Amino acid sequence: MTARRGYGEGSIFRRQDGLWVGSVNLGRREGVRRRKTVYGRTRREVQEKVVATLRDQQLGIMPSRGTGTVAQFLTTWLENSAKPRLRPSTYRSYSDLIHLHLIPSLGHLRLDRLGPAQVQAMLNAKLASGLSPRRVEFLRAVLRTSLNQAIKWEMLTKNAAALADSPRVTRRPVQVLSPAEAQRLLDAARDDRFEAVYAVALSLGLRQGEALGLRWQDIDLTEQRLTVVHALQRVDGKLTLMEPKTARSRRSIKVPAVIADVLAKHRKRQFEDRLRAGARWQHSDLVFTTTIGTPLEGTTVTHRFPHLLAAAGLPRIRFHDLRHSCASLLLAQGVSPRVVMETLGHSQISLTMNTYTHVIPAVQAEAANAMDRILTRHAPTASQ
Repeated sequence: MTARRGYGEGSIFRRQDGLWVGSVNLGRREGVRRRKTVYGRTRREVQEKVVATLRDQQLGIMPSRGTGTVAQFLTTWLENSAKPRLRPSTYRSYSDLIHLHLIPSLGHLRLDRLGPAQVQAMLNAKLASGLSPRRVEFLRAVLRTSLNQAIKWEMLTKNAAALADSPRVTRRPVQVLSPAEAQRLLDAARDDRFEAVYAVALSLGLRQGEALGLRWQDIDLTEQRLTVVHALQRVDGKLTLMEPKTARSRRSIKVPAVIADVLAKHRKRQFEDRLRAGARWQHSDLVFTTTIGTPLEGTTVTHRFPHLLAAAGLPRIRFHDLRHSCASLLLAQGVSPRVVMETLGHSQISLTMNTYTHVIPAVQAEAANAMDRILTRHAPTASQ
């Protein structure tokens, strides 16, 4: 028996072979009526698919199968699906890749006719044009993620980006400071206005945004504990406190006594800035600020960093390499990779292990030596 809904709301019926079918009217385009058909083993299953189709159509995220272009789909996916769940900085990266590369190269194609060969040709062309392999890999990843959503929306049956080959990416070796170099850096930073920023990044492995997003209420100098709650990011032209990068990025870290002393000295310096600024001071509770209390730009710290390295007689590295140095120093001292993972706020321990493989052999050697000492100490003598 056929069960029908009102005009424009779709209809549901059962075929003679027992399969349930739902048909949704998507209106007319260029004089042609568009419909979407869904299938299921039960009426309830088909009804849910019909409701989802009508909802997606109302939200503008359901171009009819076979008529929408890649450009139309990517634009809709970016705004309606990706934007609500992405961090602002990640959304900007996605938007740039889509509007500068994907749409100009593939946007004119019909979505259901996008194949692996076309994606592969686009990736190869981008490599040939001088785009870095890492950037091209990210380009493919964004396209693959978007097409996975198209499959969930039943607009596609296969992911052309997943079937294309990823470019070979040569990972840049991680640059880290040795224990002696780390000490030289902190010695050179002593009494520098940003001494505490460098000390926190090096000793606790905080990302730059996490360090600049610290508030005094997040730090207990008495208990020597620091909690990462926010990251400072520029959103719509304004420095804003955002949620950390991942759920594991929100973490509590024990602060070494020497770093607690650096932070206490920094708080005293900030209080002196506040007195000098007077009415111009803008209270924010941020640990790292300008001389009038406003949030500190990451570029300000980054541009100053090379001068500090030069003063310490150290090779030029990125500010982010202080985070890498923290992990390497801890692992080299025999700290458990699990503890290092939690300190850095990595989402998976495999990320920690794969990033710092250059340190792992030394850790494994120390473990072997420790076991050797245990077994040697208790090994029976010849007389026994």
